[in-house]
Amino acid sequence: MTDFYRPVHCLLGLPFDAVSLSQAARRLERARARETRCFLSTPNLNFLVAAQRDGEFRDSVCRSDLSVADGMPLVWLARLLGLPVRERVSGSGLFDFLRQQSPERWKVFFFGGPEGVGQQACEALADGAAAMRAAGHLYPGFGDVQQMSRADWIKRINGSGADFLVVSLGSAKGQAWISRNLDQLHAPVVSHLGAVVNFVAGTVARAPRWMQRTGLEWLWRIKEEPRLWQRYARDGFALLRLVATRVLPLALLQRLQAPAQAEFAKARVTRPHGSGVAHARLHGAWREANLAPVRAVFGQLLGVGGDVTLDLSHTTGVDSAFAGLLLLLDTALRDRGDRLNLVNVKPAVHRLLALQGAVPSEPKP
Repeated sequence: MTDFYRPVHCLLGLPFDAVSLSQAARRLERARARETRCFLSTPNLNFLVAAQRDGEFRDSVCRSDLSVADGMPLVWLARLLGLPVRERVSGSGLFDFLRQQSPERWKVFFFGGPEGVGQQACEALADGAAAMRAAGHLYPGFGDVQQMSRADWIKRINGSGADFLVVSLGSAKGQAWISRNLDQLHAPVVSHLGAVVNFVAGTVARAPRWMQRTGLEWLWRIKEEPRLWQRYARDGFALLRLVATRVLPLALLQRLQAPAQAEFAKARVTRPHGSGVAHARLHGAWREANLAPVRAVFGQLLGVGGDVTLDLSHTTGVDSAFAGLLLLLDTALRDRGDRLNLVNVKPAVHRLLALQGAVPSEPKP
């Protein structure tokens, strides 16, 4: 079920939860204790850049139950735009936090990574003092997502009793593999954490904490893995383009908006020609502080079935929190073959949504 009560915000088309490291850890611990699914995504700058051109990759992040900003450039962009994403929550930092401070012992399964490194990571977790132990590892070799989704491999992962499945296949392939197999996996926490298996195994050293805090970890990663410099260079130039064409115009438009409060939200359901179509009309300016009616209405709309139409003729403003909820609704609808339609949108509101990357996509065929 889509959770519309998450503290989610939209940044250039991706959802980010405004949580601290400890809050994210508690979210994962809660999923483990209740044995409920938590698909964790950890978007960094490379994710953000790739998502601008790859809709499937973007959707994989929008499907996640928890999405944290794994990169100081994202935190800086969030600050510039007024998003309450105030600290970097890296996948490796979150993993280490659970490993050292979790009150319960986690069982971790490593899927992917360089050949032999998964075994080394399992051996490193043999230290009884840490709050983790190895449930197993599997090296799938090279192939496409379908070839790596063998039923016997899924059965082996599930049979391990893992609480935490760490996938390491490269960001695009890893996210796609999780999206394809998530419904079949039993581990409460599933995430693509590409470098974690190397860090745990000790084949790659983590940057000093001062470099992580100041946004200079990329320099350390290039020292450890020189091949990364090309990717970082491409992402850096792409970031400059995004700042010039999307971030600065959005920051200016947000400052020109007059503050206003929402009046009310109303939803109704119609069934033209025997098909279910859910309609909602939203009035006022929607900000994080007054989104409770929208959260409830979006949940109701998703539960009806069929396409959804939002009438925004009386909506005078939206922020990143509204756009984040819109991302979740749009993705959930398209995943089941339905469509989100926005009608009667004021030009200024449409411009805000477009710059944020929250304009609904076409449904999947």
